[in-house]
Amino acid sequence: MEFLASLASVLVTGLFIITFIVQAFEIPSPSMEDTLLIGDHVFVNRIQFSPPSAWIGPLIPYRNIHHDDIVVFLSPAEPGLYVVKRVIGTPGDKIHLRDGAVYRNGDKLNEPYVIHSKGDYDPYRDNFPAVSPENSNASPSPEWQVSMRQYVEGENIVVPAESYFMMGDNRDVSYDSRYWGFVPKENVIGRPMFIYWSFETPPDQYKRTSAGDRAGFLAHVILHFFDETRWRRTFRIVR
Repeated sequence: MEFLASLASVLVTGLFIITFIVQAFEIPSPSMEDTLLIGDHVFVNRIQFSPPSAWIGPLIPYRNIHHDDIVVFLSPAEPGLYVVKRVIGTPGDKIHLRDGAVYRNGDKLNEPYVIHSKGDYDPYRDNFPAVSPENSNASPSPEWQVSMRQYVEGENIVVPAESYFMMGDNRDVSYDSRYWGFVPKENVIGRPMFIYWSFETPPDQYKRTSAGDRAGFLAHVILHFFDETRWRRTFRIVR
């Protein structure tokens, strides 16, 4: 009975932590490369950006969301879809891109984490919001095309209250706030803390949702766990 009680205590504690404190996520797309790769599995701190709680506040380092934070959130464009991006704009910030470079409140950002994997030029993507999507191959959501106009001031887009402007580090392929708008504060899930496992994963694996595809990839993981695990990324801090 003592063993069962101890086991139950461990299970309840673990369930509480998984439900309210940390959550595991897998990175499905290349939009955050090279910071996060497809197949990286991360633990996300779910409570750091939550409103402080009086009873546990002193134990948890609560804080506001800052520029350059990497954040997991629910997509405002696709309900139920978890997305990870970097915070570029917080409420009141004035943002624009010029030839692919990001300017915030008039200052050009120094972004050593950014890559341009395609190296091509897209007028809308690289000169947002000055260029209309009709003048490029971009496909922002219809809702965003209509609503974004109210936030544009001159060459900038102004981040409204309780919202954030998010972008991926792999700027040429990232489907981000340029295409679907601001992320409401209530959509924020938390901050990735570290990579607990990383496995070489095909770029389109997340689209293969059939039982056969899932079983096939699981078998592949079992067979190639040791030779296709990216051991050098294990326990890497996400920043």
